[in-house]
Amino acid sequence: MLICLSFSSRFNWSELIPLRLWGRTLGLQTENSQFVLEGMPFRIFGGSMHYFRVPREYWEDRMLKMKACGLNTLTTYVPWNLHEQERGKFDFSRNLDLEAFLSLAAKNGLWVILRPGPYICSEWDLGGLPSWLLQDPEMQLRTTYKGFREAVDAYFDHLMPIVVPLQARGPIIAVQVENEYGSYAKDPNYMTYVKMALLNRGIVELLMTSDNKNGLSFGLVEGALATVNFQKLEPGLLKYLDTVQRDQPKMVMEYWTGWFDNWGGPHYVFDADEMVNTVASILKLGASINLYMFHGGTNFGFMNGALEADEYKSDVTSYDYDAVLTEAGDYTSKFFKLRQLFSMIIGQPLPLPPMIESKASYGAILLHQYISLWDVLPSLLQPIKSEFPINMENLHLNDSSGQSYGYVLYETVIFGGGHLHSRDHVRDRAQVFVNTMYVGELDYNTVELSLPDGQGFRQLRLLVENRGRVNYGLALNDQRKGLIGDVFLNKTPLRNFKIYSLEMKPGFMKSLRHIAGWSAVPDYFVGPAFFRGRLWIEHQPQDTFLKLQGWEKGVVFVNGQNLGRYWKIGPQETLYLPGPWLWKGSNEIVIFEERTAGRIIQSVDIPYLGRTQYVD
Repeated sequence: MLICLSFSSRFNWSELIPLRLWGRTLGLQTENSQFVLEGMPFRIFGGSMHYFRVPREYWEDRMLKMKACGLNTLTTYVPWNLHEQERGKFDFSRNLDLEAFLSLAAKNGLWVILRPGPYICSEWDLGGLPSWLLQDPEMQLRTTYKGFREAVDAYFDHLMPIVVPLQARGPIIAVQVENEYGSYAKDPNYMTYVKMALLNRGIVELLMTSDNKNGLSFGLVEGALATVNFQKLEPGLLKYLDTVQRDQPKMVMEYWTGWFDNWGGPHYVFDADEMVNTVASILKLGASINLYMFHGGTNFGFMNGALEADEYKSDVTSYDYDAVLTEAGDYTSKFFKLRQLFSMIIGQPLPLPPMIESKASYGAILLHQYISLWDVLPSLLQPIKSEFPINMENLHLNDSSGQSYGYVLYETVIFGGGHLHSRDHVRDRAQVFVNTMYVGELDYNTVELSLPDGQGFRQLRLLVENRGRVNYGLALNDQRKGLIGDVFLNKTPLRNFKIYSLEMKPGFMKSLRHIAGWSAVPDYFVGPAFFRGRLWIEHQPQDTFLKLQGWEKGVVFVNGQNLGRYWKIGPQETLYLPGPWLWKGSNEIVIFEERTAGRIIQSVDIPYLGRTQYVD
């Protein structure tokens, strides 16, 4: 690694930490093209880490590693769709305890740039917006449309009382207005609305916006500092900020340290030397920086987002991102190269990096019992009966908030076989069964199947998976899932459905444990089915990774926690299992497998995220 840049001035901000400036009066301000904090020159050396992607037990460890790298600021999004999963029911507890997370940052000497959305992008389902917003057929997300505005107001009424006290008497020094709106820009009044929604609820710290170069001029709002996002430092890119705002400090809100992965693609990596040299160049130009991501973490559960450019591509479970820390919080070469760079600039000793936690290889785990999905249905699930197919979000469930994630099973009765056509109404992938016989799949690319002839009336079943809603781009309003319209058999639309919701929430998984009908796994069996086994741990549990070789596609639950999806098409081949989610003694593992099941899974101490490809 060559860092041949010299830095004319060093920055000692050892006194500029939250606990020493409790009750400050001026906060972060802009003055003569630089930041000042309580009247003293300040530069933001930031890193992104999302509390909702990291087990709470590890928050402090990751923060200490930030400090040891030389950072002074933590940046986090706030996911509306986790905090208000059902309309009007708010959750800021356990791993969603935002106040505890921000207070922990202050305790560990980190300032905070808060990015409360309401839209956050972040490779997160629907960019963090709750799916129940899409129950309204006229919904216009990220605009001043009345239905959206009223929902945002209700959410901010609950969120801001948590956030506001953590400004002058806490670590928050800046708040971002929305997120990359310049690439959406459907409503010229929207950014002003979001800004005023923040100000009217007591936000007093410096406001910022965040956009890539092409969206920069369209994402501005008066009174907020414009910042820019990129990975490659094109000539004149930072100076371009001067064309939209004069005499202001330059800030890279998202310097992309790596990239995210999609199912069926490679595992992207970004060269460490190129990354650190670009960071050095940015700092040499006098700019502040936030590393996106410093620590990526995991898209636990069904929360991954998706892309829809030329085609739909869903994101993998891991959000490793080839970031400065790995998915499990371990150091990479990027960490030590950046630590060297930042220590040169700061000119004072950095804290020692914390010891890394060892990982466990618990070996082979036998999944010794199974129960078919078809046997689960009559015992655990009450169907919704409807003449027409109903999309996931509009199912009458969860106190009228609909279904957000997982699977939906649509059943109807047919006579004979023939030509089944989806008219591209499947979102996102449907396994098709006649009675319990697998016929094929329908998705974006396959829209028709031949159904075999048979005697009498038979059940046609479509098991539809929501693979993740698109989180970026202009298609946000079109992210309803399940069957979003009619499906045709021999040119006649199917009618009279029984619809089963398979959201696989904790209550369902708990009931599954006690259901009758579990039996020994035969030598060969195809799903959809649930499989279960036990992992016995003698000593203090440690992080591990589950390898599902021989399994095809599904979801893994450990002690009721949804680890996320696996799929044999890769690139990701292991699922991260945090030690705090394991118990000393017996641990229950349940796998929902859509098709071909193995008999064992492997607990290994090294992750495998797939074949690599360097980001161009």
